Amino acid sequence: MKLWTATRQGEIQNIHSRIHVRGVLRYGVNVVRRTLSELSHLVGGRVVGNESVEIGRVASIEEAGPGDLTFLAHSRYRLYLASCKASAIIVGSNVAVSSYLDKNFLQVDQPYLAFAKILRVYTRPQDYDGQVSPRASVDSTVILGERVTVFPHVYVGRGVRVGQRTVLFPGVFLGDGVEVGEDCIFYPQVTVREKCRVGNRVVLDAGVVIGSDGFGYAGEGKERIKIPQVGIVEIEDDVEIGANTTIDRATLGRTVIGRGVKIDNLVQIAHNVAVGEYSVIIAQAGIAGSTQIGREVILAGQAGVLNHLKIGDGARIGPQSGVPHSVAPGALLSSGIAAAPHREWLKVMTVLPRLPRLWSTVRYLERKVAALSRKAESGKR
Repeated sequence: MKLWTATRQGEIQNIHSRIHVRGVLRYGVNVVRRTLSELSHLVGGRVVGNESVEIGRVASIEEAGPGDLTFLAHSRYRLYLASCKASAIIVGSNVAVSSYLDKNFLQVDQPYLAFAKILRVYTRPQDYDGQVSPRASVDSTVILGERVTVFPHVYVGRGVRVGQRTVLFPGVFLGDGVEVGEDCIFYPQVTVREKCRVGNRVVLDAGVVIGSDGFGYAGEGKERIKIPQVGIVEIEDDVEIGANTTIDRATLGRTVIGRGVKIDNLVQIAHNVAVGEYSVIIAQAGIAGSTQIGREVILAGQAGVLNHLKIGDGARIGPQSGVPHSVAPGALLSSGIAAAPHREWLKVMTVLPRLPRLWSTVRYLERKVAALSRKAESGKR
């Protein structure tokens, strides 16, 4: 095992070699022990079994052992219950546990949410040294709050403001006039282009691009010209954006990502889009320009939304769904094609081009049957 100690200068010293690093001083898992009773109070659950058992770690149901807490959030993992060696298991309130006399359970309404809350107890956030690396390029006009950590090879342009305790990992680029709030974390190779604004407690994962030019052109053929994209992107508080997601700056005005929005990896959000508070957008989804996404909307993986639409509050769009028109609040839409055995899929693809002709034939036969029925009825009279 390697042992690391922090020096006064914020360097990190290995007992075998000396390496100069700025940034992370320590990280990992807290050395914490809690009784099952204490954890039940944290998540509002009910203990079935020994409430005094001590928990020192959270682990998967396949790997958990004595002293560990695990969780059952999906019925497909129920087969592991009998063999699980964890000291306690988080389960739903509707799961029958009376037959497992040798196990301890924490019953809650939402097992996955309870797991997330408890895992936070056992996970220690990374600590940073609040120093600016001399190998970062920081303009003299920049205003940095207290304990901002700037790693090597960061670029911070003219007139940038960064709030206290924010962390900029290597390769981060902040263009001129950018504003960043407090307690943000920008992971390696994040780009925030000129004049864009980022709120407090925002996490941008590796490779995120904020404020790239919107895809706007006028004319056709050789006359096609680029439309200057002179707006900005505004990201509100408590937003998290996954790796290599891109959010385009507005042509005019703002592209807005509302408070509490969670965006997965590899998502494309076009110019002048507005995403409402607490919405969730999952990997490889795409939203075309000037579309308005309501509050608490879910766009599943590879969903695509056409431009200039309105998606109502609380709508749910299933995976691989194409959305060509506006969606009412609370609507549930799905249009993705499920995988099928190859031979069946070939048959479907063979029939698909014939559907218009088959439909015409069906309509013709329906009319013929209706005419024969009328003739038979008139004959009885």
